[in-house]
Order: sequence, then C-alpha cells, then structure tokens
Amino acid sequence: MQFVHINDIVIHYDIRRAGDGKPVIVFINSLGTDSRIWHSELPKLAEDYTILTYDKRGHGLSGLGNPPYSIDDHVADLAGLLDHLDLSRVIVCGLSVGGLIAQRLHASRPDLVKALILSNTAHKIGTAETWAARIAAVEQNGIGSILDAIMERWFTAPFRKPENAAYQGYCNMLVRQPALGYSGTCAAIRDADFTEAAKKIAVPVLCIAGEEDGSTPPDLVRSLAGLIPGARYEVIAGAAHIPCVEAPAAHAALIRGFIEQLDEE
Repeated sequence: MQFVHINDIVIHYDIRRAGDGKPVIVFINSLGTDSRIWHSELPKLAEDYTILTYDKRGHGLSGLGNPPYSIDDHVADLAGLLDHLDLSRVIVCGLSVGGLIAQRLHASRPDLVKALILSNTAHKIGTAETWAARIAAVEQNGIGSILDAIMERWFTAPFRKPENAAYQGYCNMLVRQPALGYSGTCAAIRDADFTEAAKKIAVPVLCIAGEEDGSTPPDLVRSLAGLIPGARYEVIAGAAHIPCVEAPAAHAALIRGFIEQLDEE
C-alpha cells in the first residue's frame, strides 16, 4: 500500500507501472466505494497500461479532512497526487461522482488530461432535495439505513442474490465507509452542475452507461454525451451502476477499444 500527504489529508493510492511510454489510466471510484471496485477489471488492462487507483478523501484508507466537501476539494487531491507522481496527459476514468471529478479536473487542469472515460455519470446528478434527504438519513441513522435502496441502484437483481458472496462484500464496503466522508461527498455532488462546462470539453471522451443503472440511467448518460463535442456513447447490457464489478470484461473492453482508437488518431 502506498500513502502520501496531499493538501490536508493522507491519500491511499496504488500505481502499477506497465513500462515507459505506456498510456496511463487513472481510475476514480464512486460514492460509498473505494479503489477495490476496480480489482476485477485491472488484470484485463495492467499489461498494456500503467494503472493508478486511489481512495478519494473520506473513503477507504484516505483521510477524512473537513467535510462537507466540494468537487474542487476532490479535484485538488487528484491533481496533487498526479503532480506528486509526475504524471500528466493521463486518461481519466471516473465512475459516478468520479466522473464529476474527472470533468472538473479537465476544466481546471487541462494539462493533466489526455482523454476522459465518463462511466455511469452525468453533468448533474440528482437534485438538491434528494441529496438533502440522503444526507439527513445518513446523519440520523447511519449508512446502513440506506443500504437496500443504494444496492438496488448499484447492482442488478441477479447480482443481489443473498447467496452471492461478492454482493455481501460490496454491502460491507458501503456500510464501512466513514459516514462523514459519505455525506460530505453527497454535498459535493449536490452542488455540482457541469452542464455548461461539458460543452467545452476539448479532449476525446467515452461515456459508458449500465443498461439497468438506477443512479445514472442510460438516458442521463446519453444526455451528457450529447453535450460533449464528439463524445462516444456506449451501453453495457446486464449491468447497473457499477459495471466494473458486474461486467468487468465488457467495461475493460470498452476502455481498451477507446484507448486503441486514440493511439490511431
């Protein structure tokens, strides 16, 4: 495990280098998860790409800082980590709130971003009212009180069968995240609206939706793709909000195909 002081917190990260000259992919995890959501997918990419994963603030083994957060807080952490590792012109793959962080990183530090993979995300996610209700529920009763509702959005019904040990593991992942980190990031999502900024994205973009995603449905992801000049839009069948868990081969194949196309251009 690797740790570094960035801004006001310690960031937990992992970098797997594939060799000089290999493209670098940075993965940003979703709300209520940590960098382990990518573990099934990474072996399908690690031989050909340098891979950087990390836990955003308030999640996993990274520090809590001072919640509530803004998206800019998360962006400053990622930019600081990339500067620390002397990485630039990376391909940023952000899932859900990770996609918001990726969009804002491009806007604030375009020198760091070669291309964007915006998975199961949007230019604006939810409403102020829905996020206020979720924050209140977590503050009053803990993350466990919203577990079932969240899992219905994250995963398809076949994945959510009680006998699926992986499903039970991801339930554990959610409820074991720091409640203040979770609610603090809910506030960041609540306040983020990148509708106008999306129209100004000037790098190649792949937008990925899960066919059964209950958090950022395909139509919402399609609307994001429609805002971004030249963006490519793909849907993964039989997956919900976290396709890197439910359909890692399909998700990795879309990422690989997108990067190979970049190399040809």
